[in-house]
Amino acid sequence: MQFKSDQRISAIQKLKEDDFDVVIIGAGITGAGIALQTAASGLRTAIIDMQDFAEGTSSRSTKLVHGGIRYLKTFDVDVVADTVSERARVQHVAPHIPRPSHMLMPLYDDAEATFTPMSAEVAMGIYDKLANVPKDSPYVHRLLSAEEAHDYLPMLDSEGLVGLAIYLDYQNNDARLTIENIKQSVSDGAVAVSHLKATSVTPDGSGKRISVVDTLTKELFDIKGKVVINAAGPWHDSITEFADETTQDAIRPTKGVHLVINQDRLPVPNTVYFDSGFHDGRMLFVIPRANKTYFGTTDTDYTGDYLHPKVEKADVEYLLTAMNNHFPNANITVDDIQASWAGLRPLIGGTGDYNGNTKKKVSSDENLHALDEKLNKYFKHEIDREAVDEQLESLAGNKKSTSSVSRGFQIKAENGIVNVSGGKLTDYRLMATETMAEIAKIFADKFEKTITPIDATQYPVSGGHFDPNNVDGELEKYAEELMKYEVNEVKAKEIASLYGSNTPEIIEYIKTGVSAPKLSVAETSMLHYAIEKEFVLRPIDYFLRRTNYLLFKSEDLARLETPVIDEMAKMLSWSDETKQAMTEEYISARDESQLKALKKEFK
Repeated sequence: MQFKSDQRISAIQKLKEDDFDVVIIGAGITGAGIALQTAASGLRTAIIDMQDFAEGTSSRSTKLVHGGIRYLKTFDVDVVADTVSERARVQHVAPHIPRPSHMLMPLYDDAEATFTPMSAEVAMGIYDKLANVPKDSPYVHRLLSAEEAHDYLPMLDSEGLVGLAIYLDYQNNDARLTIENIKQSVSDGAVAVSHLKATSVTPDGSGKRISVVDTLTKELFDIKGKVVINAAGPWHDSITEFADETTQDAIRPTKGVHLVINQDRLPVPNTVYFDSGFHDGRMLFVIPRANKTYFGTTDTDYTGDYLHPKVEKADVEYLLTAMNNHFPNANITVDDIQASWAGLRPLIGGTGDYNGNTKKKVSSDENLHALDEKLNKYFKHEIDREAVDEQLESLAGNKKSTSSVSRGFQIKAENGIVNVSGGKLTDYRLMATETMAEIAKIFADKFEKTITPIDATQYPVSGGHFDPNNVDGELEKYAEELMKYEVNEVKAKEIASLYGSNTPEIIEYIKTGVSAPKLSVAETSMLHYAIEKEFVLRPIDYFLRRTNYLLFKSEDLARLETPVIDEMAKMLSWSDETKQAMTEEYISARDESQLKALKKEFK
């Protein structure tokens, strides 16, 4: 197939000709975050992925930057502290993407419930302290009575309901966060190419030779780099195996499934978070977005095709049963499902499941109170951190671990390769920072070169170059600028939220007045920008990972599909054969997301 993408052709030529300091295999959020830091720190950086950027795990999450309040039940205060601190840092460097919202946690009179009203009140108080939520913030925690909870969430099952906990969490756009990190790395000199599959990593003098195959053109070539970063997510062990390393079998992938319905079928004002109700240790989310509601996630061990995890009948039955149990008047059926996705979480083997389940001692209400009192003294500077740690060890009955493994990720350097495994989206910047420390050590020890990493807590991603303390005001300004060019208010706000400080670039496209047949000037501008600035090569890239039309604006697809594909074919000089193949690939992905074949199994 022929893809006349000037951006991609130029980037591949650089990969062939240049010698790089760092070559990153895997362009999900972890690899993207590393690329941003290595490029900004002055290292010649290449980042490749065998699929589209973010096509694997990093476009298939629950789409939250989740605080993890549940970890307080197992005394993992450091995990929660790390998570909420990182969440704030991510919002600071990518202010147009993670957005604060309320998390609603129903509390039931159930012996196996995660929290009672008393423990939830204490846990939320601790959580607010760790997250530095001001007392006058609209997101300071609240605890509603059963009666108040019923008024707030009238569709919720009221049997056994004893309260509703409300606290701060953040919604997110995982694929946009990934692509904005990659775009920033490219603006700082990195070379980024999708659809390049690494097939071997071999010694090359003092560095490494990475052999790759272009999965679109089938061309074979090599990339040279001093240090290789294995950020391949679920494919981590495959990289270590062909690189002939001893670090193998580190990953235990689990599959998570999410389903999307119209918001009027299950209207919730904010994200709802509750025990599954099946006494299986899982927690489920119900999340409003645009005019949709989506819910998930399942959490099952996975041994199938990593490239193509699928939503199966058992996944749908599990989620529909859980939703209808918790919202008994909703009567959601498979016919209500408008979109879906399945993704893999690359867990480190043996570190617990999606929900953080471990065999650790679980706290009692009394122990949480004791911890809260100790933390209050710490935050008032009456005691030092060692006293808090002693309390944690006493309550948990074991020595507290502060290693990265306890936070769910590992970074291991071996023979010029830095293997980054595990982790969750919220920790991506922290993982990249710790990876940078390993890279700097390798360059100092092996190449006698001093690397000075950037302060990544203050380095914005592409689109995030505006005041993070006035997000709504800044985005409103961008929207107002768009409306000067006859973009309606709804579309203007959508564009401003998607592109942040890159919105003026969209405006430059709009100024040209170019409008593809059956597309507005604004829609045409978004598409042209995606192809020329955001590495889009296929219709599915655009509809799913750059705009989320496929998931949350499915009502627009019938109008947009043909004109978008026609315009892409024109811009990328597709042959009739290539256009047909791209169309068929997109339709197959769309139909699978909409569960067209699976729905027949329910008839």
